[in-house]
Amino acid sequence: MVFMRQIADFHIHSKYSRACSRDLTLPNIDAVCRVKGVDIIATGDFTYPAWFSDIKNELEEIGESGLYKLKKAKDDKVKFVLSTELALIYKSGGKARRIHLVVHAPNIKAVEELNKYLDKKYNIRSDGRPILGMSAADLTRICLSIHQKFLIYPAHIWTPWFSVFGSKSGFDSMEECFGEYAKGIYAYETGLSSDPEMNWRLSALDKLTLLSNSDAHSLPNIAREANVFELNKITYDEIYNVIKKHSTFSDSELGSGRPEPSSAGRLKYTIEFYPEEGMYHYDGHRDCGVSFAPAETKKNKGICPVCKKPLTIGVMNRVEELADREEGFKPKGAPGFKKLVELDKIIAEALGVKSRGSRKVRMEYDNITKRLGGELYVLTDAPFADIKKVTLPIIAEGIKRAREGKLIIKPGFDGRYGTIKIFSEEEKKNQMSLF
Repeated sequence: MVFMRQIADFHIHSKYSRACSRDLTLPNIDAVCRVKGVDIIATGDFTYPAWFSDIKNELEEIGESGLYKLKKAKDDKVKFVLSTELALIYKSGGKARRIHLVVHAPNIKAVEELNKYLDKKYNIRSDGRPILGMSAADLTRICLSIHQKFLIYPAHIWTPWFSVFGSKSGFDSMEECFGEYAKGIYAYETGLSSDPEMNWRLSALDKLTLLSNSDAHSLPNIAREANVFELNKITYDEIYNVIKKHSTFSDSELGSGRPEPSSAGRLKYTIEFYPEEGMYHYDGHRDCGVSFAPAETKKNKGICPVCKKPLTIGVMNRVEELADREEGFKPKGAPGFKKLVELDKIIAEALGVKSRGSRKVRMEYDNITKRLGGELYVLTDAPFADIKKVTLPIIAEGIKRAREGKLIIKPGFDGRYGTIKIFSEEEKKNQMSLF
């Protein structure tokens, strides 16, 4: 059996989402995916009427695969999967809950039915990621009543403010959040502030497929996290079946949504952000400049020493709170992962340029990707000898160190991204002689 390698990023946004780039159009997304080496990309925001109109007008289905391509594209190298993120705000168990969910649809008709239902009861026209006053269980029920092959799963599962396990408004288990519909949840998204090793510490997640997506709000951030599949067929159904492989629920519970045994594809590994770079890895207070590891938070009894108010509890601490395993445990059969630093960030630091979007960085980025292949190939698989042939020694060394995790990292906290440095200050001063 011949398997096809496919890199997929299932969660991005459109130009219609709050705080997102105006450049996030379907043609631009297609173009960036070709340069980065992404095969399957989310449409994002399919509940927003204007964006859904763009999806219907600018994309066409590839055969009957449930995946779509740009009508004007020269080929179907880049395939779109119908996706959105929904924000749910509601009361449950006497608490206000704020949950973000990723939703994938099997076809345009299913999206039309869901949008029609939501438009009658909620404001889906205010933002690409609408806020809905319904529970996670209700949304799951509605989606599955429209089509059994809707795929619903928690977004950035540990983020403090808007996630299933978030410290501010989340739950302590999938069952507590989704109730009887927990049996219809087959995956979860790690989010930028956690990696697979952190999630493996919670045994309750073993039965779900771990996915990593970019949640990109701009073109450069597409595929900063992604999933590498080996598929027998490149269809929505095949992806759906592979993601559901780890389910432990019975056929009778799942009904017609059960994965077909003929699917032989697999999720090989995920591509990961260094979680320390995520905005909520550590605890802290951004305005007070306070950043704490969990032990420091415990020592201070969860209170900010500057303003004397409760700290924002980050992902690392929340994982520690719910974990029932020690660090270093890996579930049997779990896919692997590779951590990366985006190529333009590596180039910018190596060249001493502040902006990753500068002309100087872009020129070298284009040089490397055109001569070697997509960005993700360069970062993860391209032979180091080949990299050294096409770029400056200091850039090649930066890629090597990022692969090996030899980095200087200051963790993010309370909505502030962490910082990752490849070269020390001493090396920067002497980089011409060193490299």
